[in-house]
Amino acid sequence: MIKKGDTVRFLNAVGGGMVVRVDELKKMLYVEDADGFEIPVLEKECVMVGAVNKETNFPKRDFSSKNINAESASSIAEPKLPSPQGEGLGVRLEPIIETPEGETLKALLAFFPLDVKQLQTTSYDCYLVNDSNYFLYYNIINGENGNLKSVSNGLIEPNMQEELTQITKDQLNAWENLRIQIIPFKQGKTYTPQNVLDVQLKINAVKFYKLHSFTENDYFDDLAMIIDIISEKENQKLIDISPAEIKNAMLHKEETKRPRITLRQQTADVIEVDLHINELVDTTAGMENADMLNLQMEKFHAVISENKTRKGQKIVFIHGKGEGVLRSEIEKQLKSRYKTYYFQDASFREYGFGATMVTIK
Repeated sequence: MIKKGDTVRFLNAVGGGMVVRVDELKKMLYVEDADGFEIPVLEKECVMVGAVNKETNFPKRDFSSKNINAESASSIAEPKLPSPQGEGLGVRLEPIIETPEGETLKALLAFFPLDVKQLQTTSYDCYLVNDSNYFLYYNIINGENGNLKSVSNGLIEPNMQEELTQITKDQLNAWENLRIQIIPFKQGKTYTPQNVLDVQLKINAVKFYKLHSFTENDYFDDLAMIIDIISEKENQKLIDISPAEIKNAMLHKEETKRPRITLRQQTADVIEVDLHINELVDTTAGMENADMLNLQMEKFHAVISENKTRKGQKIVFIHGKGEGVLRSEIEKQLKSRYKTYYFQDASFREYGFGATMVTIK
């Protein structure tokens, strides 16, 4: 039953707010919206929700109950499965609101110290954040040396956050090695299927004892340690390269000349830009090294500018190994002028040591 002080959303109209009065006789609620107006609405036309952060549009964390003991903290969350009739995910009263950037799969883990002033002894809340338009079946496994167990599993809806468990100080070592399995899908509509994720994560337990590990973020009002699961998966591709492949690339310089490429769509997700000077001009006669570098950086800035509104867009800049001057200048710009963008070495198998991949944020 909805009562005074609860936060609700309207089922048959846009909006909602906090209940300030209840008329039990007429089954009527009086809801104060964000602008301070009091709106009368039937109770049956409302659904109760958690308080929402107006800046992030994610529900706020609930600190009303923090008496979870060690036994309940290690228990497995009960998954919310589809209805037996196969008619979807049970009764859902709120519509799924999709965003263009939500089509790029994004899932994160968030850790919160219960007492930020006592990092050496405090416990931690662990949340899963689904910042995408997809439903996610998830399974979180921890442990090592064959002593593995699922610490939380279930289903999280699009653009939602969910508390997974509470971690005591004695349990932190088990959380250094995580395996995260995720199946993304959409319910009741056509969509482009996403790859199933199976990610191995290593979290240094020392980070939990350092205050600077907990930072401001886009999802919560509180300081948190945020781990981007998708980015960690991409980084694993670099780790999986064998030492023999690295040695072979260092000993054998590429002899075949690359075809002339200025800008082309390599796949639906990645843009490739070749910054070799002979790909940008027909002749370098009369050009100083500084002139060549300026021309290459102008091309770099132009491509970034053309794609700055395309969140999630990946761009591979091919700069070659050489003396590293162009690479250093690109990294300098990414750390200063474009510091909100994510960048890393591009696929070693495709580009060796000579390319940087930038993700527009």
